[in-house]
Amino acid sequence: MLMAHPVVLKNLLEQYETLSALHAEKGTKEARQRMEDVAYTLCVSTGTRHIDAALTAARHQLSAPRVDGGHALTA
Repeated sequence: MLMAHPVVLKNLLEQYETLSALHAEKGTKEARQRMEDVAYTLCVSTGTRHIDAALTAARHQLSAPRVDGGHALTA
């Protein structure tokens, strides 16, 4: 399976968390749509079908040591 670059995953997680808070506070149609778009991208990037699984997979990938010997980015 292809894996998203850690920087991409970190960015997607941050976007989702920000949009989730924004949606909870304001509930705008635009915030909801953007959150759904980011959720979809997270699912595709992690090979999952549900946002909860995608968030778990992304966080796991970010915490795992990188194959190239570098350090994983932490969320």
